[in-house]
Amino acid sequence: MILDEFARYAQAEAARALPEQVAHHAKRALIDWFSALFPGIPVAPGVQLMKAHAAELGHGRSSLPGQRTTAFPATAAWINGSISHAVEFDDIFRDAVYHPGCPTISAALAVAEDRGASGADLLKAITVGYEISTRIGAAVQPSHYKFFHTTGTVGCFGSAAATAALTGPGDADVLRHALATAASFASGLQQAFRSDAMTKALHAGHAAWVGVTAGVGAAAGITGALDILEGAAGFGAALSDDPKWERATDGLGTRYNITAITQKNHGCCGHTFAAIDAMLALREQGVDPQQIESIQVDTYKTALDVTGNFEPRTAFEAKFSLPYVVAHGLLYGAVRLNAFEPQRLADPAIRALMARTRLNADGELTAKFPNVRAARVTLTLRNGQVVSQFAPCRKGDPEAPLTDADLDDKFLELASPVIGDAPARTLLQQLWHIDRHELAALRLQAL
Repeated sequence: MILDEFARYAQAEAARALPEQVAHHAKRALIDWFSALFPGIPVAPGVQLMKAHAAELGHGRSSLPGQRTTAFPATAAWINGSISHAVEFDDIFRDAVYHPGCPTISAALAVAEDRGASGADLLKAITVGYEISTRIGAAVQPSHYKFFHTTGTVGCFGSAAATAALTGPGDADVLRHALATAASFASGLQQAFRSDAMTKALHAGHAAWVGVTAGVGAAAGITGALDILEGAAGFGAALSDDPKWERATDGLGTRYNITAITQKNHGCCGHTFAAIDAMLALREQGVDPQQIESIQVDTYKTALDVTGNFEPRTAFEAKFSLPYVVAHGLLYGAVRLNAFEPQRLADPAIRALMARTRLNADGELTAKFPNVRAARVTLTLRNGQVVSQFAPCRKGDPEAPLTDADLDDKFLELASPVIGDAPARTLLQQLWHIDRHELAALRLQAL
């Protein structure tokens, strides 16, 4: 069974040191998770979650970084997982249409702190969670994404695997049963994307909570159905039209998916990134927005299904509006957090460009989804001139990764306003050397 192969992989990983390159990418993932976490603290649903769970705070060893308190592991994972998904700056595994960091790292950090684990233990747990969950995600796509939010469903496997790596390192039964139990609680519907509700971010937090409870339970002897992935009424049959389970174990333990993660360069839905990149390239060529007669964006169909909103009224809706973010990129040269402030949402120049925008589902680009995320932006100017730019991938994708220096800048930009510049710089250096520290030395609960 597939869970047996995952268990053998996790056993082998527990018995060896992570390859240097893999450990480095696990650090990158951890730093990028904190970059997404801190700006999510003062916005929904984080504020509401802290209020809802006020009676539980301060009673455990798992930190809520940036909030100067702690909780028991499952609650910390639930809150941190939701908050780190709130501002849309979290990482992506492209082939699975999946944000692995929010559920996996939220769970791994909560359990590692509770158990008094080392930084090296944390990096290994993160890696195990990424390797297993990204492969399950790739196996059930692209049909899974028609109705389900992969971060809410497949994220349960990332958090469960990471938790099992900490609660039962090298114990095949703990890993198997943690994943088996988590599978039954996997959830998250696409409809949550299509309103201004807070539910989408909660999907990541719920997945983190599921993994912690499943992993801790498995370590205490709770069992699950071990054929839950490929069984006739299992995860694949229920949530995918044609799961390709050979993808779930392809390269497991030798080709590390954590080294091929997309880190976001824009603070919005990843389906818009290639179009933003193309528009920014046109901007650099000196295109005058006032001379634009029309804008056409050609990209893959799923991008339009998720982000084809021409009338966004809230920050959340604007993050899922391809016309909005492309127009903002042209006018302001970036799509960061300030792109979704009230004055930008009401900017008449942005709205005028949106009214001149047309979206087209390109058949060739659609056929390449999810493995390729490309877009072409074509501008017709008032003088009849036509200029076009094709983005074959997104900045931040494995083909065009953010550098370590880029990640440093992103972290400081997003963390410093929340915890202060000096604490942010100190934490950043500690995270780059996390494998030399006990987690307790970071004193995350004091941030």
